[in-house]
Amino acid sequence: MAKPDITPMVTLAQVEAYNPGEGRILHSATHEEILMGATTDIYFVKTHEILSKKGYAEKTVTAEVFARGEGILAGMDETLALLSAGISSSGLELWALPEGSAFSDKEVLLRIKGRYTDFGRYETALLGCLSSACGWATAAAKVKAAAGDKPVTCFGARHVHPAVAPVMERAALIGGVDGASCILGAKLVGKNPLGTVPHAVFLIMGDSVEVARAYHEIMPPGETRTVLIDTFKDECEEALRVAEALGGDLAFIRLDTPSERGGVTPGLVREVKFRLAAAGYGHVKVIVSGGLTLEKIAILKEAGADAFGVGSFISDAQPIDMTMDIKEVEGVPIAKRGRLPGVTESPRLIKASF
Repeated sequence: MAKPDITPMVTLAQVEAYNPGEGRILHSATHEEILMGATTDIYFVKTHEILSKKGYAEKTVTAEVFARGEGILAGMDETLALLSAGISSSGLELWALPEGSAFSDKEVLLRIKGRYTDFGRYETALLGCLSSACGWATAAAKVKAAAGDKPVTCFGARHVHPAVAPVMERAALIGGVDGASCILGAKLVGKNPLGTVPHAVFLIMGDSVEVARAYHEIMPPGETRTVLIDTFKDECEEALRVAEALGGDLAFIRLDTPSERGGVTPGLVREVKFRLAAAGYGHVKVIVSGGLTLEKIAILKEAGADAFGVGSFISDAQPIDMTMDIKEVEGVPIAKRGRLPGVTESPRLIKASF
């Protein structure tokens, strides 16, 4: 793929002249703005200008990015693509930990060797890519560990800005969940998005069975028949009505009882499953969603829940702090106080090509 023709923002004059435009529909940065350096912290532009004007622009450095905490690595593919697309120098060398790897506290995730003036303006962006994505992937891995062999779908897109929703759900898939509802998030890793229909269609049509029949009629044959059953009546009553209407074609019922009514409880899961089985619908499985935490997943799984839809626990995950340090200048080991100078022994890093 050809690199975009982007003029990097490396001087204060360029910053002063930059106009993001009036009447923007969204406040998020475009790909071009990220590549030109418009999302960087201003002090990197000042640094570039000083180094250039004082004759240090050709200095080669080795920089390392490490994590302040353990987790699952996501965002590295995006980081490498960002560096590749935004840098014209052929002398840049990159070593990275592979996407999806588990990493430890203070482990080096990325090493960059080249002229600082070629990549310094991207420090803010690449640290942000890694920090957020690793936080989401790590939370997703914890959810999947709690769910065990039960499938988990990420429903977190509504909790974050739409510009980063696909980044979040892609990171969740890297972290180990089985599916994602965000169309772009799923497509980025070659998966089809998962989900049924919201409570809105039930409220508009007025009856759960009518919606279930319409869903079965209109959706493609390969689409799993999953129906919400907590909109109007008692969940057990609605589960039985929907099961009777769809029979063997019904695969799942979904419990999403709101917190105002106590949320989804272990007792509710047990009762719904018991009554379905007693009525001859033991094949129908139960997916639960709504404010799930690791503790709730564990107790609902024990109660018999067959699958989980998890949103805010993943989307609200704390980013994992990332730091970039210069460790060599012109091959000479160096570091700020408190850090060890020289390249860190990192045998798991793999040299990247671009």
